[in-house]
Amino acid sequence: MGVQLPRWVWVGTAALSSVAGIVNVVGFLGFQHQAITHLTGNTSLLAASLATGDWHGARHLIAAMAAFVAGAALGGLIVQDSTLRLGRRYGVALSIEALLLLLAVPLFDAGSVMGPVCAALACGLQNAMATTFSGAVVRTTHVSGMFTDLGIMLGHALRGMPLARRRLGLCMLVISFFFAGGILGALLFAHFGYAALYLPAALTGITGVGYVLYRQRQLHNGVSA
Repeated sequence: MGVQLPRWVWVGTAALSSVAGIVNVVGFLGFQHQAITHLTGNTSLLAASLATGDWHGARHLIAAMAAFVAGAALGGLIVQDSTLRLGRRYGVALSIEALLLLLAVPLFDAGSVMGPVCAALACGLQNAMATTFSGAVVRTTHVSGMFTDLGIMLGHALRGMPLARRRLGLCMLVISFFFAGGILGALLFAHFGYAALYLPAALTGITGVGYVLYRQRQLHNGVSA
């Protein structure tokens, strides 16, 4: 089963998966009915828009997809590592994500394409920030890979192979909290509209502050980063 994942990885993964679930649902229910974190679907929508001559929709999709990539690039620039470990600048990245989500609210309300662009920037940054820990791939803004891994593990189990319990737990955690975030996001959007994004903005901000405090405590206790 390998190295056990520390508590901060589990808590951070759950929080960020729920954030992505909320943001993605708000995008679906919003004025463009466009996913924020689901680039596979947006790529298909872009292909359909180009095929039907919907240049307006195509421009919006291209902008949102480019923003996700730009956010991932920003995440790589800030974190500068492909492996989750204490000592990296996750607090800075989470703070920027929170600010982007806060900025997206008035832009969404104004019907501006910059609303989904800011939200996609935030999600791209988040996804680049959470990559791997001890060989366990951590992705928090989409669940296709997690469902694929569940299928692979099911196939392995049917062959009598050892079950990767850590990976199974991580998959179920991401799927469950992404789904729960989606339900919560839909309920909040029905009552508060785009102001529903204030919750994921707060969650990322709180997670960032919590991470900084946890890191400081670990360093104070002499735990190396």
